[in-house]
Amino acid sequence: MLYYLLDWLDAQYNIPGFGVFQYISFRAMMSIIFSLIISLLIGKKIINLLRRKQIGEVVREGSLGPDHAHKRGTPTMGGVIIIAAIVIPTLLWGDLKNGYVWLILLATIWMGTIGFIDDYIKVFKKDKAGLKGRFKIVGQVSLGLIVGLVMLYHPDFMGSRKHITSLNRITGSQLLINQGFKSGDEVVAINGIELQTYPGAEKYDSLHTYLVNRPHFEENEIDYDKEPEEITLTIAPAIRSQVANEIFGPRDKSFVYRTDFPFFKEYVFDYSKIRILELFIEEGILGRIVYLLVVIFIITALSNAVNLTDGIDGLAAGTSAITGTTLAIFAYVSGNAIFSSYLNISYIPLSSELVVYGTALVGGCIGFLWYNSFPAQVFMGDTGSLALGGAIGVMALMVKKELLIPIICGVFLAETLSVIIQVTYFRYTKKKYGEGRRIFKMSPLHHHYEKKGIHESKIVMRFLIVSVALAILAFATLKLR
Repeated sequence: MLYYLLDWLDAQYNIPGFGVFQYISFRAMMSIIFSLIISLLIGKKIINLLRRKQIGEVVREGSLGPDHAHKRGTPTMGGVIIIAAIVIPTLLWGDLKNGYVWLILLATIWMGTIGFIDDYIKVFKKDKAGLKGRFKIVGQVSLGLIVGLVMLYHPDFMGSRKHITSLNRITGSQLLINQGFKSGDEVVAINGIELQTYPGAEKYDSLHTYLVNRPHFEENEIDYDKEPEEITLTIAPAIRSQVANEIFGPRDKSFVYRTDFPFFKEYVFDYSKIRILELFIEEGILGRIVYLLVVIFIITALSNAVNLTDGIDGLAAGTSAITGTTLAIFAYVSGNAIFSSYLNISYIPLSSELVVYGTALVGGCIGFLWYNSFPAQVFMGDTGSLALGGAIGVMALMVKKELLIPIICGVFLAETLSVIIQVTYFRYTKKKYGEGRRIFKMSPLHHHYEKKGIHESKIVMRFLIVSVALAILAFATLKLR
């Protein structure tokens, strides 16, 4: 909203310096600043409100020893602080015409609402079990279906035309470079007529003159403060059809269900190529079905994983901030035609707006840590953990880094696996020996280390160090191929 107001003021009055608001990087900085300010300003008020309403945490009797006894009664449902700190800056600084922005906001609010209902039942209905598991699953699966279907069929998620973005900017192609085009050129007119709709293939032979605005670049970003250079390119008759097809060729319908494969430079993983099913279902339909299942699984798994991680002060918020930073950087390079071409990863038009959201998420988590670090004044509850998990999962899918989730979200994965291993082994040994045995002193994993006598502050710091190391490893996969 603020982004559009400032853009309008710049267009109307040509205010010096206002071109800076076009930059994704600047708007991302403003987003994280606003997010921090919002979380810090409203945090104390929400904590006091929660205390007055006696919305306190319920601690399991004797399960974690005296170290956790002081947590009883600490306000929970503090996830509303994080959600507000994410949603408000994104609405202010994001491009609200962008499908990525609305879908990621929907995922955040959807999962936050499920978590809020769960916390409400625990606190006000005095039911420690909270929202029944089957209702949580229905909510998570429903969100997965919505996200998957929107990404499969909404044009914002289908990639660009062959070599022109939705903003009419040329992307790299040797043929086009040979004809005088450059990456970033904005096609303004063809044959002297302003470009408003893309020409059909039957007209390709007649497209002989292209008027383009060539922007100035500053550190691989368009410099909006400098007027673009107007250039006219004339195409020889013998190559007109080939050039037009290179620019306006049809969208690749399989773009959505193909994803970057880590550690392999030229290989892109295609969900429709799963051989066990390919014999029975047409390839395009198969790709969509498998992709939908993957989306549902990732959203469900990650929302639950962050929920399991939220067990000691600052752990879930800290690891989410690091994960959000990682995904925001991936969104930036994936949405930049120059960087994505250099790194040989999928160029995802419009995805760069996720940087504004990602920085808001990081700022919201850091601001929340002001109150959630040891000893915590407030807990995020399921309101925050489910919202963060769902948002991280959807963002990873949007930037085609779902196959890197085991690395990027390694801490969340370890916490989840510790619970699965503990429960499975306990049931197996109870059936075999008549009594249940445990591998860990307690699960999730952070409680295992607490039982070993390590203070929770040290556990959190070590988990954050591991999370940073995994983030660096995730970035290294861009070159280790």
